[in-house]
Amino acid sequence: MTRTDPELIRGIAEGDLVCLGDLYDRYADDVWRAVRRTLGDSADVEDVVHTTFMNLPRIAPSYDGRAECAGWLYGIAVRHALRHGRGASRFRRMLQTLAQVVTARAGSDPERRASHHEDAAIFERALAGLSEKKRAIFVLLELEGLSSEEAAKALEIPAATVRTRLLHARRELHAALERATREDKP
Repeated sequence: MTRTDPELIRGIAEGDLVCLGDLYDRYADDVWRAVRRTLGDSADVEDVVHTTFMNLPRIAPSYDGRAECAGWLYGIAVRHALRHGRGASRFRRMLQTLAQVVTARAGSDPERRASHHEDAAIFERALAGLSEKKRAIFVLLELEGLSSEEAAKALEIPAATVRTRLLHARRELHAALERATREDKP
């Protein structure tokens, strides 16, 4: 019988390591993806994901009881990622995976593949240019699909702050992409 997220979290709070293992199996890939998009450095991603799950027994009692804990875990993981290191170099390869996916979807036309790869690289650089806080909001809402309320709970900030940061992140990304497009034209 599969246990619900609240049951697993309750078990973790009570010291049940089997529950921790079950929750890890259920969400580790999703948490890894969110952290990867936030940090961009694969060695650090593994550290942050493991730190996130290893700290769950300590913080499980604060769980709010929602039916699915993915947003809660994303928030914990992203906060750990932001604290893990503040160096700008961590973020320069923010969406390397996205570039590979876009390139793979471009088909067999070499010119089209090159164009898609270049577009993904431009987007990656623009995203890396955002502040950590704006980038975290953009990743959670636009790439991971959380609502602004879920992201607010996850990051322990007001929902209005989430919406404001997302608005500014979108504007900054748009401006950076516009500049890159103008620079690309002869």
